[in-house]
Amino acid sequence: MPFIQFQAKQIHYTVTGKGCPVVLLHGFCEDSSMWKKFSQDWPHQVITIDLAGFGQSELVAPFSMDLLADMVKKVLEELKAERCILLGHSMGGYVGLAFAEKYADHLLGLGMIHSHPFADSATKKASRQKSIEFISRNGTILYVKQLIPQLFAPNFVGSNDFLIHRLIFAASKYSVEAIKASLEAMMKRPDRTEVLKHIACPVLFIIGKLDQVISYENSGAQITMPNLSAVHILPRVGHMGTYESPRKTQKIVRKFIEFCEAQS
Repeated sequence: MPFIQFQAKQIHYTVTGKGCPVVLLHGFCEDSSMWKKFSQDWPHQVITIDLAGFGQSELVAPFSMDLLADMVKKVLEELKAERCILLGHSMGGYVGLAFAEKYADHLLGLGMIHSHPFADSATKKASRQKSIEFISRNGTILYVKQLIPQLFAPNFVGSNDFLIHRLIFAASKYSVEAIKASLEAMMKRPDRTEVLKHIACPVLFIIGKLDQVISYENSGAQITMPNLSAVHILPRVGHMGTYESPRKTQKIVRKFIEFCEAQS
């Protein structure tokens, strides 16, 4: 299993296949294993990365979306990948936008999977701060037991107990420090609407109509910002299209990758 050294910490990534580099970034309280089945047998060089503090990667401080973007760039340099298609789920999309702001020339395409460019509202910041305080008092298990079911559409939760419990168990293993650092970094991240407005590469938006994490209003407000975009709204999906509607989501992503390759 390959690792790189980034600011004296071990960062884990995987790379499979050959061809156009496609980077997949997981979201908050997830790790790169979420992509294993989703990206199986793709005819591309698929690069997955455990963001700092999650999966097999060590926590790096001071934790921020910009720092994580630098970490992604370091992995690409290690693989001698000049340009890539980068797709991020949720917090991974925030990292993708930070990467687009810093390293625009290295992007062939950007995928915003249940993500958006807006800074946290005052209400959202207050909610994240309460979560930080809750985790400080109670640890991670009670927090992720509340968090994980809210990521899915209610009907999906009721009929997929095994998956929900598996994800809760996995998320409960992440350290208090990593989860708190992520919450603080998301709370402090800047608005990046200007990045989307001026981005040169194609942008993919995958939106869950039943998303309880990102409002449908916020999701819709971003889709006209890029010059070239593909928009897909999943009507019965919450925040986790890769689990709730995997075949459709995979088909959408594969088609976008092919389009970006053709444009390059």
